[in-house]
Amino acid sequence: MDRPHSGPAGPAPTRGATVTAHLPGPADPAAAERTTANIVEARDLVLSFGSTPALCGASLAVRRGEIVAVMGPSGSGKSTLLHCLAGILVPDEGEVWYGGQRLGGLSDDSRSALRRDQFGFVFQSGQLVPELAAEENVALPLLLSGIRRRPAMEAARKWFATLGLDGLERRRSGELSGGQAQRVALARGLVAGPQVLFADEPTGALDSVSGELVMDLLTAAAREHGTTVILVTHDARVAAYADREVVVRDGKVGTLNGSRP
Repeated sequence: MDRPHSGPAGPAPTRGATVTAHLPGPADPAAAERTTANIVEARDLVLSFGSTPALCGASLAVRRGEIVAVMGPSGSGKSTLLHCLAGILVPDEGEVWYGGQRLGGLSDDSRSALRRDQFGFVFQSGQLVPELAAEENVALPLLLSGIRRRPAMEAARKWFATLGLDGLERRRSGELSGGQAQRVALARGLVAGPQVLFADEPTGALDSVSGELVMDLLTAAAREHGTTVILVTHDARVAAYADREVVVRDGKVGTLNGSRP
């Protein structure tokens, strides 16, 4: 599978409200200089679930606008690493930085605001709200950010033509195919113009044709808008869309193809 670098991109996203919580700054100027080159960085993360270690000194730096594929076998810790980078999980040891700021001191509410306003998410199953129509699912991040319903719905509808979903705006998740539902989930992840899109096995539940279409659209939209993408996958064909591939083994991050960690 060739690695695409261009293609149909989505409409300019409508950005949500900015995070109002105070983020603790770097402890020293040298730390600030190290972190400003990377939009997201994990440093020596350690995390266990009970007596089971998940991360054992994992480190990863991702530059702004970069698409990085995180590979590894089942149980290696790759999804746990993604959840730490996104502020969903807090590591037992180590630090996570976003935009040159350390996240360790943030409250649960502040991390939630960060995820709502700065991050987008696409998961393997799509996780659409079954009670909502497709267009309402896409508009959900905007509505949660305080944008009024009418402009939020207008912004959401613009994605349907871009993603080949014309005429499906009012359908619910149970009325969509797997590929269609995942494209709706992709639109939801991008509609608010996130700085970083976290994608956890976004094609894992799709056939090869639908998965290729989703990845074509995801990478084209991300490159068009300069969105950083951190992509967890076990599929080498999906990883080939990324600028760089890393592998997680036994809770640590290694490199593939001579890439930098």
